[in-house]
Amino acid sequence: MRVFVVGGTGVVGRRLVPLLVSTGHQVIASTTTSGKLAAIAQMGATGVQVDVLDAEATRKAVADAAPDAIVHQATALANVKFDLRHFDQVFAKTNALRTTGTRNLLAAAQESGVRRLVAHSFCGWPYARTGAPAKTEDEPLDPTPPDSFRPVLAAIKELERLVVGAGGVVLRCGGFYGPGTSLDTDGEQTVMVRKRRLPIVGDGTGVFSFLHVDDAASATLAALTRGAGIYNVVDDEPVVARDWIPYLASVLGAKPPRQVPAWLARLLAGKTAVTMMTQGRGGINDKAKSELNWRPIYASWRDGFKHELG
Repeated sequence: MRVFVVGGTGVVGRRLVPLLVSTGHQVIASTTTSGKLAAIAQMGATGVQVDVLDAEATRKAVADAAPDAIVHQATALANVKFDLRHFDQVFAKTNALRTTGTRNLLAAAQESGVRRLVAHSFCGWPYARTGAPAKTEDEPLDPTPPDSFRPVLAAIKELERLVVGAGGVVLRCGGFYGPGTSLDTDGEQTVMVRKRRLPIVGDGTGVFSFLHVDDAASATLAALTRGAGIYNVVDDEPVVARDWIPYLASVLGAKPPRQVPAWLARLLAGKTAVTMMTQGRGGINDKAKSELNWRPIYASWRDGFKHELG
């Protein structure tokens, strides 16, 4: 297939593009920065500089590429410090990429006769904070998210609505770890754990689902030829904060994390952080395994953390 990868130099793009090339696909990968075109060429793909927020430029880029499939994984989170107190501001441009950018890509795809669209979404805090600790794709998203979550969740819902409505595939990826992520050897969250700046908040019962970036890439490859609709792409072991943070500290040889009351964390880091750490929900990957015939390399974050960060 000829595959147009939007966000070819992002944390998943840097793993996906070589994987696609190695499995025989012709890849055209986009970046918004001319300086990254050489990196795309080194991965064996053809690079194109385009911002999908520009409708006309997107239309031309897709027409020139003439792809069979488009992979939409564009975000604006590279080198961004995750300030959970201002979560909505951190995600402002990514929200636009998930809404306006998706609409532009769909219009370009329709005009050029592209037959397959795969888009990345997120699995975790968007789910309703009630009921089971881990959710299937059929369960509702949060109807009353904290204020700072609202625009981000609205953008996720719009991306999913547009892509599913066009007959595409949405991959709700878990929290990334591995090369280039905030849970890399020198990533932001890893550094915080080493410095004991990532505490267990309250009872630490917020649930997380993790995913190695190579597993995100392999699921994307699978979705090019299988499936329709929405899939949780996560590992097999949802985990509460009070378990994964101390485990990561031990893997890093760091001191155990501090424990902070929820009321104090709310003052220091804001309501968003407290919500994630105490009420978040994970995802169940049974549907992706069944319909995409996908299996994660790291079935458990425990093995993945040890291999990547130990």
